[in-house]
Amino acid sequence: MILDIFSELQAARPAQETDARTLFEQAIEQARLADEVGFGCWWAVEHHTDPEFSFSSAPELVLTAIARHTRRIRLGTSGILSPFAINHPVRIAERGALVDVFSNGRLELGLARSGGAEWETFGVDADSTRDQLREALHVIPRIWTGHSFKWESNLLRVPERDFVPKPVQKPHPPLWQTVSNPQSCEMAGELGVGMLGSCAFIPAERIRPSVEDYERGLAHCRPAGEFVNDQRAMFTIVHCAQTKYQAIESRAGEAALWFMNLAPRVFRVERANWVNLIRGAVGDGAASGRMLDGPEAPPSAEDLNDPVPAIALLNRQRAGHALDPEEVYEVLDPIDTVVIGDVDTCRRKLRRIADQGLDRLMCLMQFGPLPHEAAMRSIRLAGEHLVPEFHAEPQRKRPVG
Repeated sequence: MILDIFSELQAARPAQETDARTLFEQAIEQARLADEVGFGCWWAVEHHTDPEFSFSSAPELVLTAIARHTRRIRLGTSGILSPFAINHPVRIAERGALVDVFSNGRLELGLARSGGAEWETFGVDADSTRDQLREALHVIPRIWTGHSFKWESNLLRVPERDFVPKPVQKPHPPLWQTVSNPQSCEMAGELGVGMLGSCAFIPAERIRPSVEDYERGLAHCRPAGEFVNDQRAMFTIVHCAQTKYQAIESRAGEAALWFMNLAPRVFRVERANWVNLIRGAVGDGAASGRMLDGPEAPPSAEDLNDPVPAIALLNRQRAGHALDPEEVYEVLDPIDTVVIGDVDTCRRKLRRIADQGLDRLMCLMQFGPLPHEAAMRSIRLAGEHLVPEFHAEPQRKRPVG
């Protein structure tokens, strides 16, 4: 299982209190270190409308900057928002190819349906987003591989044109799709593109069904591009420390809770749907639930005493209660997909995740209010002690069809 880095560019404070230049420079510094210590890929997201959660509104520009400061780490998008009202497929192809040129062939292009406030902001027709994602994954590799391109369908019309630049990678960079439910996992397999999901806070055994849904699609795959990219990747929260005490002292556990508390607001989904994932239920995905119109209701007394300790902590943090960092650590420690602890603890949890059938784990290492210096220490420790060990393991290759 290859270890990657997943970046949200999180400020964890309102936009007016954030020094954007410093935030971007710190991300470049983290990427430079990740490149140095051997991480496989740096994955950038695209989000709009919630700067406290993510400053990554232009991931291709960020990746182009990172490309100039790194030598070998691959540069991925997880993912560019695919609704045509947000990103026309031609523009995705052009900007993606530019990243590939500046990085000398290191782009991994992932697309996402998005949801919530982002659909509202750009006037997206939710009912057509899945079809638009599918069409974009067919269109983009054809733009990349032909001297001229023409397309006409019920969704998109492009007169014959020659679009530049073309990617360095031949026939084209690998394609990916973000997934969040059984239907999207199967769709990614059918299209022959890699799957990009999330396993943060869910029971480790819930990873395997998503992999199996993806493989079900692969069994009758008709590739959208020129080749099949059959990799399975998910992201989760990772913080590696020298000792258990230092992991507790970093308050990474509280930063992880912060991340999970903000996510429902960002995607405008009911919190009950989100926390049910922690209980082990099968989720419908951020883009599938009913979008909320107003602010969330405050947690009730019942919420504060939820029988699942991690959910009770989430609710207590949301209510503004002070949390004991040692209690937070002890509650999160049994959750294999919250990878916080010393090197041995992180190794044990990563092996549990790898056993579920993933090819790549995208490690979110700068999250919430966790300081830049703590993220840098974590990247270096994981790079020195864990990256070589996991990269050395043989990669799973499965036949298609």
